[in-house]
Amino acid sequence: MPTTVPSLAPAAVPEHGTLRRASWSMPLWAAVMAAAAAGFLLDWASAPVGGWPLTFVSVMVALVTLIGRSLGGALLVGTVFGAVFYVTHLVWVGEFLGPVPWLALAGLEAILFSVGAVPIALAYRWTARHRANGVIQLLAVPLLVGGLWAVREVAMGAWPYSGFPWARVGMTQVGGPFVEVASWSGVTGLSFLIVMVCAAVVQSLCAGGLRFLRGLLLVGVVAVLLAVAPQFPTTEAGAFRVGWVQGNGPTGYFDVKAPGDVLAAQTTATRPLYGKPMDLLAWPEGGVDADPLSDPAAAAALDRVVQAAGAPLLMNAATTRGDDVFNTSLLWTADPADRQWHDKVNPVPFGEYVPDRWFYELIVPDMVGLIQREYTPGTNPPLVQVGDVGVGLAICFDVIYDTVIWNGAQQGAQLFVFQTNNADFRGTDENLQQLAFARMRAIETGRAVVNVSTVGTSQVIAPDGTTLDSVGVDTAGASIATVPLRTGLTPSTVLGPWLTGLIVLASGVALTAAGISHRARTRVGATDQSTGRRSLP
Repeated sequence: MPTTVPSLAPAAVPEHGTLRRASWSMPLWAAVMAAAAAGFLLDWASAPVGGWPLTFVSVMVALVTLIGRSLGGALLVGTVFGAVFYVTHLVWVGEFLGPVPWLALAGLEAILFSVGAVPIALAYRWTARHRANGVIQLLAVPLLVGGLWAVREVAMGAWPYSGFPWARVGMTQVGGPFVEVASWSGVTGLSFLIVMVCAAVVQSLCAGGLRFLRGLLLVGVVAVLLAVAPQFPTTEAGAFRVGWVQGNGPTGYFDVKAPGDVLAAQTTATRPLYGKPMDLLAWPEGGVDADPLSDPAAAAALDRVVQAAGAPLLMNAATTRGDDVFNTSLLWTADPADRQWHDKVNPVPFGEYVPDRWFYELIVPDMVGLIQREYTPGTNPPLVQVGDVGVGLAICFDVIYDTVIWNGAQQGAQLFVFQTNNADFRGTDENLQQLAFARMRAIETGRAVVNVSTVGTSQVIAPDGTTLDSVGVDTAGASIATVPLRTGLTPSTVLGPWLTGLIVLASGVALTAAGISHRARTRVGATDQSTGRRSLP
């Protein structure tokens, strides 16, 4: 009588490491609770709390919740994490307009965040068969997961309506020991490295035993290298005296004011600087409430300021050219032929213009009706030339867009002036979160930054990110700061676009390859099971 050999399907005898990884798959209810906690932690890691170590805890917990998840489960835990984080982090959006825009923006970001969780869950699923102590699990998977997280940040920062790159993992490290890496990698590269380290810790924990110690040692070496990496050096090129003024005028959307009140408040706050030597006088976004290109009275008032200050004035106003309206920063000089301007590149959707207005008027007509002005995106360089000194610009939320900063540095900026109007977010975390971006841009480009606001907080920031001078919120103030000029481009400003593209491309290719390999392996396993053979690991 012939001997019968029993059939062993691959699932019956798991490959080395699969059982341990499966044990890290949390029950869905626990994963949902953990994702909510991780969302809170990432908010606390960001400004104004700035607890940068919490980023690592948050990201590691978030990654663990995705191990072993189905697509629906990944969407759920991703939505919970995103909802908790964005609802708490962006609460300032509803300060004056109520909960509808706040919850709409937070909800959209949470949905996009959850969609980006699916590729990470797939990466864990499609690589689970590899040995726990192998190169793929301990090195390739962390690289892939870090890349996929960064890809999600890039996508959310570009879409829809020019995106909203406000909340990024790399930005939480402004006060931490790894921030100098941004001068080499940019914010996207820093996000990639931070998540990669977190993913490597998770992989080491999944491996367990001596493998855990080996993986942890590798992670420790990487972390030390990131911590000791110096800021990329730029070249000293002299000093520059910037007079900057926070007028504390009635610049909020719903502030009670008469025409000219904002200009008057800004002018009054500037007077203590008259007669003092300066190379440039800087006013904030919205510091002039008339178009000086078409309003003779406003133009005359600015002429008097320039004459009294003895320096050109960098001011900001809404300007009209033809049928288009722009949010414009103007270098106002005594000679009209020397005047230069830059228009805001990324007007804020639902703040400075309404995309697809016809559609949103059907949903919230009263709210959309409040936004009468439709700003046109600018196309001119984010730079003005003051003598032989290039001054890079970013108007308010343009500071969060990498390309605006990179363009300014590449075109010759030796320092940056960021003009903003935070009046609609008085008493919220918005201005401190935006200041974190200003500090990061100083470190990233190796250049001093003068961040001047209508109502606060205004700061002068050194090229290494330290604060040199400051005026708090709801306070009129004026000062002259002597800041260093720098030349030379950091790798982040030169390679930033290429590095971002490389991360996106490499992550997409690697995930696709993992999916193809997994599918081929599954087909082989199904064939072996149907023929009664066991496939080799």
